[in-house]
Amino acid sequence: MTIELKGRIDSNNAAEAEKAILAQLPDGGEAVVLDAAALDYISSAGLRIILRLKKSCPDLRIVNVNSEIYEILDMTGFTEMMPVEKAYRVVSIEGCEEIGRGANGTLYRIDQDNVVKVYNNADALADIRHEREVAKLALILGIPTAISYDVVKVGDSYGSVFELLNARSFSKILAKEPEKLDWCVKEYVDMLKKIHSTLVPAGKLPDMRETALSWARFMQDHLPEEAGRKLLALVEAVPHDDHMIHGDYHTKNLELQGNEVLLIDMDTLAVGHPIFELASMYNSFIGYSEWNPEIIMKFQGFDAATGAAFWHKSLAAYLETNCEAKIREVEDKARIIGYTRMIRRSIRRKGLESEAGRAEIALWTEHLLKLLDRTDTLLFSLDELEIEAVRDNLEDVQAFVEERLEAADCSPKALLRISVAVEEIFVNIASYAYAPEKGKATVRVEVSKEPVSVTITFVDHGVPYDPLAREDPDVTLSADEREIGGLGIFMTKQIMDDVAYEYKDGKNILTLKKNL
Repeated sequence: MTIELKGRIDSNNAAEAEKAILAQLPDGGEAVVLDAAALDYISSAGLRIILRLKKSCPDLRIVNVNSEIYEILDMTGFTEMMPVEKAYRVVSIEGCEEIGRGANGTLYRIDQDNVVKVYNNADALADIRHEREVAKLALILGIPTAISYDVVKVGDSYGSVFELLNARSFSKILAKEPEKLDWCVKEYVDMLKKIHSTLVPAGKLPDMRETALSWARFMQDHLPEEAGRKLLALVEAVPHDDHMIHGDYHTKNLELQGNEVLLIDMDTLAVGHPIFELASMYNSFIGYSEWNPEIIMKFQGFDAATGAAFWHKSLAAYLETNCEAKIREVEDKARIIGYTRMIRRSIRRKGLESEAGRAEIALWTEHLLKLLDRTDTLLFSLDELEIEAVRDNLEDVQAFVEERLEAADCSPKALLRISVAVEEIFVNIASYAYAPEKGKATVRVEVSKEPVSVTITFVDHGVPYDPLAREDPDVTLSADEREIGGLGIFMTKQIMDDVAYEYKDGKNILTLKKNL
C-alpha cells in the first residue's frame, strides 16, 4: 500500500494529515510505503505521525525523499529505524559514449567532467552501496581511485556518478596511440603490484578463493570425473591470502586523468592469491576472444594482436622475467582458472543451447583438460621455475638462472661456472628421476646480500637418489684407468661452495650454494 505525503506537514496541519493517512491504511496488515516525492517540509509534529505509524505498521518504509527531508530523518534517527530511500535525479545515457563494460554494469561518459556506471541489476542500490564502501576502503589503503559522489536513476536501473575530468582509459590509449604500448604496460603493472602488495584488514572484502571454489564445484558435472577432482583439489590447495586483488583488472578499468592513473569499477574488489587476478586478465586479453577474435575489438576497442602483445608483456613485467618458460608456466596456471570461469559463465548463459556456444565451450574444455593433465599446483613464485624435466628444456632452465644471477650483478666468470653446474644437475634429473616416464622439476634461485651469495635448489618427485653418496672419481688416473661417468656431480662440487641433498616428503632436494 503506497500513501503519498504532500506539501508541508507541520504543527498547524499535523492532525488533519494524520487523519488522512489513517483513512488510507489497509485492513489486511499489508506493508505500507510512504511516497515522499511531493513532500516539501516536515517538522517534529510530522515526525511523530510517522513514528506512530511505524509502531502500527512494522514494515513501514519511506521512498523518494528529497535531500533536505532526508537530512531531517537522518539526524533524528529515522533512517536507522526504518528503510528510507532518497529521491534520485534522472540521468539519460542516450547518445553517451560507452567507456567500459564489466560483469555488473556499463560505464558511460555523460559530459566532459563526469561518468556514470549503470548497473545491470535493476535493484542495484545494495550493489552501489557495496562498491562505494570498497572504493573508500581502497582509497584509504592507498589505491588511487574515483569515489562516486552521487546516485542517480537511469531508466529502470540505478547508476553511480564519478568525476573523471577529461580522463582516457588505457584501452582508448592503446587503440589510438599504439606506440604507447610499453608505457601502458609499465603503468598497468605498477598499479597491479600496488594492488597485490596491499594487505586488507580481515573480513573487509570477499575471498576470491571461495568464489573460485564455487566455479570448480560447478565444473564437476561438466568434466571427466578425474579431471573434475583434480581441478577442485588444485583450487583447494591455494591458501587464503588477505592481499587485495581487483577481480576485473583490464585496460578499460584504468583511467589516465592528467598525469594520474586511476583504478575504477571497484565492485569486484576482493582478497586472494594473484593467480585469480591473472586468470581474469588472461580472459580479458585472450580467453574470451579465442573462439571469436572480433570480441576483443568490441569489448576493449583494440584487436586481438594488441591484446596478446599487451598480455604477454604485462605478465613478463609482473613476473620480472623475460624467460619464456617462466612466463608459460604462470600463464598455464592462470588459464586453468580462466577457462573454468569462462566455461561456467557460458553454460549458465545457455551456451550449450547454440552451435557457436557449444563450439566455444568445447575449445575451452579441450584446453582445460590438457592443462590439468600437466599441472600439479596453481601456486607460483618469482624465484622459481617449474618445468618438465626433459633435456630439451635445459636452455630454458639456464636462461632462468642466468637472468636471476645477472640481476644480482654476478660476474661473467661465476655465471659461466654456475651455468655448468646447473646443466649437470638438471640433465641428471631429466635422464634418471622419472625414467622411462616424465615428470616436473622445480628450480629455485635465491640471492642473499649479506654476504652476497646465490642458492640454487632443484626439487623433483622422482625415485630417491642421493648423487652425493657416489664416490668422487680419481682424477689422477690415466684415461685407460678411469671409469666413464661421475664427473658431473664432481664438477658441481668443485664449482659450488656447498652442495647438500635430502629426501623429504617424497621429493629429492638438491641445494647448491655459491658465494659471489
